[in-house]
Amino acid sequence: MTVATKPRLHALCLAYVQERMDAIQAAINAAQESANSETKSSAGDKYETGRAMAQNERDRNLVQLQQARLLLAELQRINPDLPCDAVRPGALVHTSMGWFYLGISAGKLPLDGMDYFAVSAAAPVAAVLAGKRPGDSVMFNGKSVRVIAVS
Repeated sequence: MTVATKPRLHALCLAYVQERMDAIQAAINAAQESANSETKSSAGDKYETGRAMAQNERDRNLVQLQQARLLLAELQRINPDLPCDAVRPGALVHTSMGWFYLGISAGKLPLDGMDYFAVSAAAPVAAVLAGKRPGDSVMFNGKSVRVIAVS
């Protein structure tokens, strides 16, 4: 791990959120276009049902977009250049179970041939590691997990 690892992981998390937001916005636009293109037919009810379904899809995607914006705001509160001496949001933690970046839940992030796991501070593993320092051990899922390094 290099000093630049944390900022690069942070950038990968930002890219993850941006990709999600772009995909959701595209789905919102498609649903809106679908609703706008529904034409009144002799069936009548089919027109209203199609518009209602498109509106429901748009509303569902708007909720997802708001959630993605909250993730982005959470990430923006983290300065990846600040060192951490204990496990907290923004920390890169090396444990006996692997590497964790505490930011948002973005899953496995491969970087320079290694796998890092981006987890939110609310994730169960992050909750048990919170406040721990190198050399500390915790129990997680019935296993002892040792904190090797925190940066």
